[in-house]
Amino acid sequence: MTVQAKTIALVGKFNAAGINASLSELASFLDQAGHHVVLESETAQYIDLHGFVSMPVPEIGKYADAAIVVGGDGTMLGIARQLAPYKVPLIGINQGRLGFITDIPLDRMIPVITEMLEGKYVSEQRSLLQAIVIRDGNQIFSGTAFNDIVVSRGAGSGMVELRVDVDSHFMYNQRSDGLIVSTPTGSTAYSLSAGGPLLHPSLGGIVMVPIAPHALSNRPIVLPDSSEIVIEIVAGRDISVNFDMQSFASLMYGDRIIVKRSAHTVTFLHPRGWNYYDTLREKLHWNEYPSVEGALN
Repeated sequence: MTVQAKTIALVGKFNAAGINASLSELASFLDQAGHHVVLESETAQYIDLHGFVSMPVPEIGKYADAAIVVGGDGTMLGIARQLAPYKVPLIGINQGRLGFITDIPLDRMIPVITEMLEGKYVSEQRSLLQAIVIRDGNQIFSGTAFNDIVVSRGAGSGMVELRVDVDSHFMYNQRSDGLIVSTPTGSTAYSLSAGGPLLHPSLGGIVMVPIAPHALSNRPIVLPDSSEIVIEIVAGRDISVNFDMQSFASLMYGDRIIVKRSAHTVTFLHPRGWNYYDTLREKLHWNEYPSVEGALN
């Protein structure tokens, strides 16, 4: 991006406190700077912001040079999956809690965006996963995930038994509460809480992490991102598969979930000076140490 006029789409978490003011300030700033500002259609329905064209995601994909997302990581996950086929770069302004992938502080929004629109930014690409669900030889569901695809039991049911094959090679039958298949981006999400490793986003890997496995020897494993993973439901009740916890399908005995890396990637634009290790240190509180006074007390 440069200071020349560009079409910039705005996406917001419409039910977040203060989102109307944030989007209004940002839209006015961009408009006055000579950019063509459009609003994502669902965002436009729920905020009081007049004078700007609204567009559905496919039109944003066709016309926008960048999209600025105001909200939390969940908002970014949702729009990233939708815009991935169109290769629209994404900029994240954090008006949520974590901010792993919405990394611009709200109180520095305007000065940081000013610099980024002048070309002072760091660009990186992130991978996605795609999966289909096969039942009796027919595809009944498909989805894309930016963080993870999770096969899990219902809250009131017992363990599930899953057969896992990788690249047509049998890996194991696993009894557990479920299985997480994660991208490197998702390695800081549910995968991490279940004991999985951290993967740098630039790595070409897919993480598989059992959820509370019956056999403690079932450990997390990192696979090449060229792998095709097939998960078959062997036993269990109330089983489902979810994609970034935002789309779901109910599963039955014999269903097969076929997981692969998506052909699409997502491009993030970060502020100048951004790096992944700073994000980890801040969000995982690696920079917090007890004070001397606190330690003595």
